[in-house]
This record gives sequence, structure tokens and C-alpha cells, in this order.
Amino acid sequence: MTARPPLSAALDGCTVVIAVDRRAGELAAALERHGAQVRQAPAVTIVSHIDDEALVDATRALIANPPDIVVATTGVGFRGWMEAAFEADLADELAAALSRAQIVARGPKARGAVQQAGFTADWVAESETSAELGEYLVTQGVEGRRIAVQHHGSGADGLDELFESHGADVVSLTVYRWGPPPDPQVVLRSVIQAGDGEVDAVLFTSAPGAAEWVAAASAAHALEDIRDRAAQGRLLLAAVGPITAGPLQDARLHPVVAERGRLGSLVRTVVAYFGAGGAPHAQTSAGRFELRSGGAVIEGRFVPLSRTGIDVLDMLFRARGAVVTRAELQHALPRSSQNSHAVEMAVARLREALGVPDVIKTVVKRGYRLNVEDQE
Repeated sequence: MTARPPLSAALDGCTVVIAVDRRAGELAAALERHGAQVRQAPAVTIVSHIDDEALVDATRALIANPPDIVVATTGVGFRGWMEAAFEADLADELAAALSRAQIVARGPKARGAVQQAGFTADWVAESETSAELGEYLVTQGVEGRRIAVQHHGSGADGLDELFESHGADVVSLTVYRWGPPPDPQVVLRSVIQAGDGEVDAVLFTSAPGAAEWVAAASAAHALEDIRDRAAQGRLLLAAVGPITAGPLQDARLHPVVAERGRLGSLVRTVVAYFGAGGAPHAQTSAGRFELRSGGAVIEGRFVPLSRTGIDVLDMLFRARGAVVTRAELQHALPRSSQNSHAVEMAVARLREALGVPDVIKTVVKRGYRLNVEDQE
């Protein structure tokens, strides 16, 4: 198969972690077309309930006593429910039972799944939140009405309790649930690398996944480093929507939230950040200068660098033109090379790799600085 051509070089030198299980391949491919190196580190998995007897029993109960209202909260969940009915040879009977029900969806994905199953969504929550959906139905009046609620993976959206408190008869359907990460060591490495500056962005598409990744970072004592890098703008944390962003905000990580709650919008958010001036930069004698986990970007030209070169340049970049002493730069070198001569050699190799030697200035008897131009 012929590889698809790149769309841009906006993410050249960027390493992006996607803490995603579902549709991870699709998201990775979209990022790679803009030059990113992608590492998959799903913090949770989706565990299907298709063989769960409780789901089939609840479906039979709805066939025997059809609902007045059907609530679809997720596309994957609603499709999973329809697949479970098909596997249990109940598809036709369920379709007949739902034919007269009012169907409401928590967002466009859920609406798409409803339409794919041959039904019509009568109303869609504009904010894509359970809170708006619940408020809409309660305002309409749910007392005495039978409501089938298809839940998302964590199942803790409060809709069952809300409707029951207003007199509704609720049938709860959890079609999938969140399980542990497929490889906890991969998640552990991702949080350590994010804190150490080996990652430029981490992407999240579910609140449980975000919560588990934050918990892994805390357990690895990497959360403070991650918080520091994110505050500097050197690490982009991006969430597909406000619900997904919740656990990150609770951890004081201040993520960027995609505008439209779609994978495509999430990709555009990352591309815009690194390709349209959102990432931290300095105006130097060589022009606009940005630092990535894989190297430097000078006037839009990506220059790959060694890990040691990046660590040295990171200290100079953080100083923003102030002098960094040789003793301080020694800390960026491997322990076996921590001496003043090794610093001089590292800076010399870095200048050669950058191709613009004057961008790193020697300050006699003091150290080195990034040749940053005065800016008001």
C-alpha cells in the first residue's frame, strides 16, 4: 500500500503520546502526516459487555415493556448495544420496541450511531454533556415515563439518579466499561518521559483515561515535573472535550480543549499549537527559535539533535538570553562527562549541529547564553 503523503511539517521533531485505546491507529496516522513521532500509551481499555447477561436481560425487559424515551450517551456504546441485541437474536424485536420512543443523544457521535441503527434522534445535546441532556428531559417532564439510559464506560453520569428522583422508571444499560491499561509499563514510561522533556504533547479522549494517566504520573512522582513543563508551554496537554479535560484540570494541569470534540479537531489543535506560533519561542540572531523534544526549529527549519544537545539547549532556552554557567550546564550532561571540558565539547557539537554557531554566545569566564535579540 502506498503511504499517504505528508500534509505539513508542523510537528517535525515532536513526540506525541496518545493515551487512547479506541481509534488510536486513526489518531496516530493523522498526527504522523504532520511529521509527529507517535507513541501509544493507552491508560485504559474498553471492555465490551456484549456477552454480559445483564445487558441481554435489560434488553428483553425493554422488549416486553417498551420505553417512552431512549437516551444514547455514546456512539460506541449505542452501536455495542445494537450488536449485543443482534448476537442474542433480539435485533428485530428491539427495533420494534424502540420504534415509538423519543430518542435523545448526548452528541453528534451518539446521533450518528442512532441513525446508523435505523432510528432518528429527536434531540441532540449541543454541549455534548449529560448535564444538558438531563436538564432537557427533566424540563420536559419525566414523571411516570419509562426511560432506557445507555451509559458511557464509567457509568457515573448521574442520569439514572436524576430521572428517578423526578419519578421516572429507569432501565440502565452499560454496554462497555473501562478496564486497566493493556500495558501499565508503557503508561509508566510515558509519564516519566513527559516529565523529563522527551515528549511534546499528550492527547486524551476520555475522562477515565485522563484520570488514570494522571494517577500514573502521581505514582511515578512525575506529576510536578509534568505540571512545570506544561506551565512553561513546553508540554502540550490536549483533551478532546471539556469532560475529558476534567481530571487534568483537577490536577492543575490546564489542558487545551479541542473546539469541536472530534479527533480531527484534536489533531488540528496540536498542529496549530506547534505550527502556528502557539509553542514557546525566542527571537534570536538566527531568527525565530523553538525547541522540540527531537531538536530545534530555526525559522521553520527543523534541526535534529542528540539527547545531550537538546538538554543543553533546553537550559539555554529557559534562560532566555541570560548567562548559564558551565557548572549549571554540567548537570545536562551524562554523569561520566560532567566536567568543564565536556561542557565546551558539548556546546561545540551543538553549534555545529545547529549550523548557526553565533546563536550560542560564549561569555568569557562565565558560561554561555542563547543569542536572544532584545524584545520589548
